[in-house]
Amino acid sequence: MEKWQEELKKEKLPRHVAIIMDGNGRWAQKKGLSRNKGHRQGVETLKKVVRTCGEMGISFLTVFAFSTENWDRPRNEVLFLMDLFHRTFKKEARELIANRVRVVFIGYRSGLSRDLQETMNNIEKDTRSCDGIQLNIALNYGGRQEIMEAARALVDRGDRDFSQEEFSGNLFSAPCPDVDLLIRPGGEMRLSNFLLWQSAYAELYFTPVLWPDFSETDLYQAVQDFQKRQRRFGGVGGE
Repeated sequence: MEKWQEELKKEKLPRHVAIIMDGNGRWAQKKGLSRNKGHRQGVETLKKVVRTCGEMGISFLTVFAFSTENWDRPRNEVLFLMDLFHRTFKKEARELIANRVRVVFIGYRSGLSRDLQETMNNIEKDTRSCDGIQLNIALNYGGRQEIMEAARALVDRGDRDFSQEEFSGNLFSAPCPDVDLLIRPGGEMRLSNFLLWQSAYAELYFTPVLWPDFSETDLYQAVQDFQKRQRRFGGVGGE
């Protein structure tokens, strides 16, 4: 066991960690590589982070893979990303099952290719019984759009007097609990339309480390910082 694992307080671990995986393109450009090489390296970082979160005992990890706004990127980059998602999900399925990782996709599937949707459906079905960490992959996802979709669903059912709990139950991420710790590598300090409702009381952690360089130690430092904070949820006392 790593020393940092021993130092974490199990009773104060965040139950749900969310990560905006930012900086792939800048990482590649700094090294004189194509942006696509940065995206490939970002996949390797995600694999390490999923494994480490599982070892820590974190129950839910949600990562921002592709936003509804990312379609505006250059066509070649978008096509590469879609192919990378497809190949990665197929390649990693067996290892995810072996490590008891349950995979759930959140976002709009209708904008994705039929082959990619089929691969996503298969990996969700194949990992459904896994009892380890749940990995939520936000793909073709937008927070504002998610909120509007949940509101429409309730109104269409004729429910105009609903509770926050009922509203939360109609989000893409349901029944996943709210985010405890939201991490953004890459040096930017914004949410970028990610889990807006679910992050209402999340602790935010920003780091200049670009996503492909984000290590197990960086994750530990984020969780350690979380454990030092006093969460009040609008009140005057801590947890």
